[in-house]
Amino acid sequence: MAKKATKNSNVVDFKPVKKIIIAQPRPESEKSPYFDIEKKYHVQFVFEPFIRLEPITAKEFRKQKIDIATFTAIIFTSRHAIDHFFRICEEMKVSISQDTKYFCITEAVALYLQKFILYRKRKVFYGADGTNKSLFSVINKHKENENFLYVCSENQQDNEIVNWLKANQCEFQLGFMYRSISNDIKPLFANNDVDMVCLFTPSAVRSIFDNFPNFHQNGTLIGAFGNNTAKAVEEAGLTLNLKAPDVHIPSMTAAIEHFLNNNQPVK
Repeated sequence: MAKKATKNSNVVDFKPVKKIIIAQPRPESEKSPYFDIEKKYHVQFVFEPFIRLEPITAKEFRKQKIDIATFTAIIFTSRHAIDHFFRICEEMKVSISQDTKYFCITEAVALYLQKFILYRKRKVFYGADGTNKSLFSVINKHKENENFLYVCSENQQDNEIVNWLKANQCEFQLGFMYRSISNDIKPLFANNDVDMVCLFTPSAVRSIFDNFPNFHQNGTLIGAFGNNTAKAVEEAGLTLNLKAPDVHIPSMTAAIEHFLNNNQPVK
């Protein structure tokens, strides 16, 4: 494999893309855009999570000395965070006030709250475009007199969010309720036939190096979803070839299709 790139660059010369690894579970619906792309561009998607989430038990959580009931606002950046928050609340028999506000990274994450609360009776807010910037804009309008609990992974909190909360003098605390563990992904790369890898979290980037300490990109295209994932790719010394969300590219499938459309025309 070629040496690691030290900065982001665009691909100029590359072989046609045939096999793409998506570091997420296979979509439940066969109507997923991934399958439309497969047919249109004659590529193969392989779905395999690079990490798994392990719950932090109520006994472990108590060591953080956090009184959940004292927080007036909760920050969620994923559905996993919501699942583990309400799991901990149930295990610890914590009753959440109906006045609690919820700040979510996207509308999809916000709507997931319906699984746990009477959505219309709660105060739920979310960013307009799925970026941290839009989330900050929403929080900024309501930050006065709020005490925030940012629910996150023990080893994957978003430093950009933490730094913004500090810089804007928000009263907040991190609540670690789960941790990410690297999966064994060595079999995926055994045949050296992977042309593109699409990553969705910084932990997925770490998983590559947990499995391959001397990993070299060697022409494999890398896509990243989210600014933190893109930053992790670049900090690892890898070349970032496609990124989402971006202007007119709201999803990873849109980013992949945009790349293939410009570099691998439909046959």
